[in-house]
Amino acid sequence: MNVHIDDLPSLVGKEFGPGDWLEVTQEQINTFADATDDHQWIHVDVERAKEGPFKAPIAHGMLTLSLFIPLHTALLDVEGVTTKVNYGFNRVRFPAPVPAGARIRLTTRLASVEEVAGNGVQITVEGTIEIEGGSKPACVLQSVSRFYR
Repeated sequence: MNVHIDDLPSLVGKEFGPGDWLEVTQEQINTFADATDDHQWIHVDVERAKEGPFKAPIAHGMLTLSLFIPLHTALLDVEGVTTKVNYGFNRVRFPAPVPAGARIRLTTRLASVEEVAGNGVQITVEGTIEIEGGSKPACVLQSVSRFYR
């Protein structure tokens, strides 16, 4: 959904999603491991991971978290801005691992919108990243972003 920055306050409390499914591939996991220098075997050693606690290689929690931005932008894209800034997270938990090859999707709720100095707004979004067929979410979070006019 494309929304103008000035219309955000009217959407507080609104739920967005669920979005489209996104497959998390072993290639993405390996690339993330290279980018972060986190080559723990539960992520990148496919054969050893089959014998590990999750019976398959799993995505890094931080990879799952990083996918929040593109998943969220597909649900709520703010227009009428010059700059979009990821301001941080108030809360992040990873209740279930994401196995390589699994599909995830996002549902969000716009929790708050506040004016900020410098002609912009700060939004707080509550999000849940679910795993297709999973009994627990991959990630639950509260994200804070700033948009400047």
